[in-house]
Amino acid sequence: MEQTTNISFLTLFILLLSLQVVAQEDTLRSRKLNEVEVKSKRLHDINRLPESSGTNLWSGKKNEVISLSGTNANIAEKTGRQIFAKIPGVFVYDMDGSGNQMNISTRGLDPHRGWEFNIRRNGSITNSDVYGYPASHYSIPMEAVDRIELVRGTGSLQYGAQFGGMLNYVTKAPDSTRAFGLESITSVGSYGLVSSYIAASGTIGKFQYATYYSKRVSDGYRTNSETQYDAQSVQLIYAPVSTLKLTAELSRSNYIYHIPGALTDGQFEQDPQQSTRARNYFNPEIYVPSFTMDWQVGRNTKVSWLTSAVLGYRNSVMFDRPANVEDVIDPVTNQYAARQVDIDNFNSYTSELRLLHNYSIRNLESKLVAGVQYFNNDLHRRQQGKGTTGSDFDLTVTDPAFGRDMHLKSTNVALFIENKFQLTKALALTPGIRYESGQSNMTGVISYYDADEVPNTIEHKFPLLGINAQYTLPQGHTFYAGWSQAYRPVIFKDIIPASVYEQADKNLKDAYGYNLEAGFRGNSRFLRWDVSMFHLQYNNRLGSQAMRNAQDEFYIYRTNIGNAATTGAEIYTEYVAPLRKHIAFSVFTSTALFKGRYTHAQIRSGEDNVDVSGNKLESVPEIITRNGVTLRSKFGSVSLLYSYVGDSFADALNTVAPSANGAVGLVAGYGLLDLNSTLVIRQVTVRVNVNNVTNQSYFTKRPSFYPGPGIWPSDGRSFVVSVGFKV
Repeated sequence: MEQTTNISFLTLFILLLSLQVVAQEDTLRSRKLNEVEVKSKRLHDINRLPESSGTNLWSGKKNEVISLSGTNANIAEKTGRQIFAKIPGVFVYDMDGSGNQMNISTRGLDPHRGWEFNIRRNGSITNSDVYGYPASHYSIPMEAVDRIELVRGTGSLQYGAQFGGMLNYVTKAPDSTRAFGLESITSVGSYGLVSSYIAASGTIGKFQYATYYSKRVSDGYRTNSETQYDAQSVQLIYAPVSTLKLTAELSRSNYIYHIPGALTDGQFEQDPQQSTRARNYFNPEIYVPSFTMDWQVGRNTKVSWLTSAVLGYRNSVMFDRPANVEDVIDPVTNQYAARQVDIDNFNSYTSELRLLHNYSIRNLESKLVAGVQYFNNDLHRRQQGKGTTGSDFDLTVTDPAFGRDMHLKSTNVALFIENKFQLTKALALTPGIRYESGQSNMTGVISYYDADEVPNTIEHKFPLLGINAQYTLPQGHTFYAGWSQAYRPVIFKDIIPASVYEQADKNLKDAYGYNLEAGFRGNSRFLRWDVSMFHLQYNNRLGSQAMRNAQDEFYIYRTNIGNAATTGAEIYTEYVAPLRKHIAFSVFTSTALFKGRYTHAQIRSGEDNVDVSGNKLESVPEIITRNGVTLRSKFGSVSLLYSYVGDSFADALNTVAPSANGAVGLVAGYGLLDLNSTLVIRQVTVRVNVNNVTNQSYFTKRPSFYPGPGIWPSDGRSFVVSVGFKV
């Protein structure tokens, strides 16, 4: 706690110092400053979205844009703490370090595969099934990404009702200067990392195209943690007239991850690189097709229509037991135990029609955005299949009947409208509403459960309200504030009884609540900042309670357990100081302070229910801070990043002492140092990353489900060298 307090005071000191610099710069604004020339397109790697663009309206919303062309981060392995370093409060769950997935959250939410975000690729939703399994199994290569756009929770009215907001990966645009342009990036690194990315794009008259292929293999930091990854994409753009653009895309990602298994605390302390499993594998193969029409209807009106899908599989074959249960050959059969095969088949379809219209009231321009979004999803889940006793990646089942064979079919229509009223030249108000109407129907077979008890229907009917305000000072600095309601549908795992001893509440309610935020952001000649406060209310959390039936028999009841709230501050400030004509030095802090608590809740502990009101939320540390310095020149840059994440708990009971299998217990705070550099010589870019310089042994979370309860060590020190060129 003392260390956390010291870091908090240091962050606040940097903030106050930065604000003092702003005041001094404003008083000197009228003075003529000497010209400073730093010929580098990489001077700033964090920006803000405009008030509107296309058919999107962002006025008054807290948002960030990460420019990957301006960052020194390790993009070959998608190191989250580096890529999102300048976005305050991003919690990164490092369950494997080979770059397969991005597991992040903000504001005390669950980071598992980013499933509290509405995750998009060029606007197309990539969440596997928003109403059944909202994790994003699609894995885009970061080499293909131009920028990452994040709109916090007050974006829930326009993009979807997720508490986290909208996260959009925008790929590199086609080369507009030639018919054929080529880009190649090759990376090699520690633990057998070899990564290749090659892209081609160009413009021929009214036609543009962009395509890439990515391949990555790695042995992994831990024993039995190798990865084989590949991804492809093709984008075709046709603009028959200046007011109309048609875009068709097809992208795919696929990887096979050898899962090394969870560790107990004793095993982690002995050797964090060891493995407890040699026969476990995970394989998501995802296709994301889409078609978009962007139409400038008139001088003041734009229309977009996007239709997309998420198609594919989430496959796994595992010896699924706690970390302290060994996977050994049975001396009687002289074979390993049969593994469990699970297969999810995703069939998720989305169509979204949007309109943005500009109009004037008293010579002040206001904006209206409205739209309709339609979902039709069918998640086919087959679990507890009896697999082989082998050790390779093999989804063969020895019995055609799965223990669970179910469908969750969901349909949903959402209508939304937001209007920015420009009340004065400085003040704008943007109220809005979203209405969701739909339902999810579960059918199928659970071998250990009465067939009549399996079907379940959950309706989603929510009117969601919100309002944002923005006040712009003459210098361009902005005060902003917003409040927006959100909800999270009950998902597949919440309504599936895990065993004969469980029952699912037939009247489960979707989680609902709101985001409330207020902040001050701006730019001066050398300083950038964004400082805000937030409150996230999350009601109807899902969990388990202890119950007894009429015969006084104990059973576990999956139901809504209560409410929770997270309050905090998000602080970003960066100062760029020119040193010489072609050299600049920058320093930044990106810090979030959290207070996440259960406000009214009770959960099962053994055969009893325990009131956990006032307990800390799982995986919500009191502080996450990332601080860095960068030296830039026209030839490149070098950065030093220090990241610190405070202590957190793995369960709602706030258990400190670890369990025998490592599934619960304190998750200790940790501090990491990264050294990243980039050298640019004409068309060639060389990037060198030294991750976790001091070789800290740490872990970020004790998961309660996939990929297995226990400790999942994060990577120790590693090196990555990337060489890229464009022609």
